[in-house]
Amino acid sequence: MKIRKLLGAVAVVLAVTAGATGCGSRPGTAAPSASAADAAGSLVGISMPTQTSERWIADGKNVSDSVTKLGYKADLQYANDDIPTQVAQIENMLTKGAKALIIAAIDGTTLTDVLAKAKEQNVKVIAYDRLINGTPNVDFYTTFDNYTVGVQQATSLLTGLGLVDASGNKVEGKGPFNVELFAGSPDDNNANFFWTGAMDTLKPYLDAGTLKVPSGQTKFEQAAILRWQAPVAQKRMEDILTAAYSSGTKLNGVLSPYDGLSIGIISALTSTGGYAKGSLPIVTGQDAEKGSVKSIIAGEQYSTIFKDTRQLGAQAVKMVDALLKGQEPEVNDTKTYNNKVKVVPAYLLKSVIITNENYKKELIDSGYYTEADVK
Repeated sequence: MKIRKLLGAVAVVLAVTAGATGCGSRPGTAAPSASAADAAGSLVGISMPTQTSERWIADGKNVSDSVTKLGYKADLQYANDDIPTQVAQIENMLTKGAKALIIAAIDGTTLTDVLAKAKEQNVKVIAYDRLINGTPNVDFYTTFDNYTVGVQQATSLLTGLGLVDASGNKVEGKGPFNVELFAGSPDDNNANFFWTGAMDTLKPYLDAGTLKVPSGQTKFEQAAILRWQAPVAQKRMEDILTAAYSSGTKLNGVLSPYDGLSIGIISALTSTGGYAKGSLPIVTGQDAEKGSVKSIIAGEQYSTIFKDTRQLGAQAVKMVDALLKGQEPEVNDTKTYNNKVKVVPAYLLKSVIITNENYKKELIDSGYYTEADVK
């Protein structure tokens, strides 16, 4: 993986104005003959995967509101983690005359046929946070640096265990510690990036025996939780505790890639595992969902990764606005995200580790949440 080497790369900005002449347009971009007047009032379809996560509810509303403020019409749909429903909703958006689609896919491999229809209608497609795989008909992608998110999750686990200090330096002479590993949904391309970033970070400690995995489940396929479902994560944690910890072995930490899974894992720890809420293993997370932020404040979940979805939504809308006006969207990564048919030009955003030490600065002071939201 060389994603980290791309951080800080100079953004590639190819501005193609509506009145430009003599400028060719590459595949996947709008023709320069479009204009703001032509784009005004266009319908933008927004397809979100589920309403079972507060994160996706907030994303959908944010993107829809931003699209509307620019003078476009928005068609926001949630597919409730059902692939045929998402396909049908996107087809309906095309029937309504959508000129652009912003899609957070449930399964990034299942939209080939419907996006072929989008291409036939010259509809521009933005993959939102989750890469759409196996099709040439995705124009741009916006997300966070997902490999780095995995590095951050693993780093926060090491910090919580005392193996890394606040400056990121390795602390010698501690351990060994028992940990268990969880991964995201195998049909979500991001899950592999999170896992790779985390495991690259943890590998030296696992190889040295400083970290041990008593369950022996160290492969992505063993750790993956389909559809990111909390009950599935809870059941897996319960099974691991029964099989590997019933003789009194102590669990010190859990790598969890998402707050929803973290809540399920903590439920298993306090029930089957018998851990008190004030003395839980170090548990990581992602998305800074309100419930997990409250858990962090209460001293239960140790950390989460904050991905400011206001920035993500704004970037997706900027891309759509540019495309509908015949301009080239800004990107800062043209090498990393190969969807098995093409490398999809992307714009990557930065994420932040959140603990009890900095949640107020990063989440409250920035206006992402209010104090009342996380009480």
